Amino acid sequence: MRGRVLVSNILDTAAGLVKAPLVHKGKVRELYDLGEHFLIVVTDRISAFDYILKPGVPDKGYVLNALSKYWFGITSGYMNNHIVHTDVEQLQDVIPDAAARELLKERIIVAKKAERISIECVVRGYITGNGWRQYEKTGEINGQKLLEGLRKNQRLEHPIFTPAAKNDVGHDEDISVQQMCELIGEEITYELQKRSIMLYTLAHAICEQKGIILADTKFEFGIYNGELIIIDEIFTPDSSRYWAQDKYALDIEIDSMDKEPVRTYLANSGWDKNSEPDELPASVVEETANRYKEILHRLVD
Repeated sequence: MRGRVLVSNILDTAAGLVKAPLVHKGKVRELYDLGEHFLIVVTDRISAFDYILKPGVPDKGYVLNALSKYWFGITSGYMNNHIVHTDVEQLQDVIPDAAARELLKERIIVAKKAERISIECVVRGYITGNGWRQYEKTGEINGQKLLEGLRKNQRLEHPIFTPAAKNDVGHDEDISVQQMCELIGEEITYELQKRSIMLYTLAHAICEQKGIILADTKFEFGIYNGELIIIDEIFTPDSSRYWAQDKYALDIEIDSMDKEPVRTYLANSGWDKNSEPDELPASVVEETANRYKEILHRLVD
């Protein structure tokens, strides 16, 4: 009989702990309305193939929030972000219970109410994943023609910008830069492209010094008081593909420091992807938790 995970160690939701309206419940994050600002709570929920899985992954929300705060701090000199503060003790009016504040203290961001731009700004420094699958079929990624003869996982000569139109239900839709111009305007498209590539290049260089490859990532941006700012999360294992330098090779599937064990388990489990999957085995949850903690340890500690 496979082991079970103690759900008492997992934050599935902050509803009931936060005395403010819940205005959006995403796959991982919950958004509460504080009036002037939003409260973002990062839970331990995990998703794959557009399903929320059971159980969650212990400390996943803590790791995601810690990495976002780390990278928001590093990038703040280059571009402003949505953080107002991360001090749960300033929230005693909406989280009155001391035990609840202790539980949530490393999982919250009080954020500016920015107007979200409904584009995922994806930057790829290496040809892998969905980008590789597109290239194999067409020689292009999101309509951008690439050199012939590239190999899986090969580093690109220059990072490329491959946006997606956000879809709150189901998969986001890959689009070309030209389609992005048609959706939101040429000026803001090229500004987002420039800033996304700049942020990726900065983070890639920092990761290199720590034995990590940042293969690709995605950003979300918003407009606040007329200014472009970074919102949501930044350079987390949920938004980025991290590889260990010592595991890098061409033409193979490289283990990434994220929920890869969950995806691998589901792909090999016989699940049809059309119904709620069975509960994840404890061994898969533990391995996934270790992947998240490893990238936090290697980047921040």
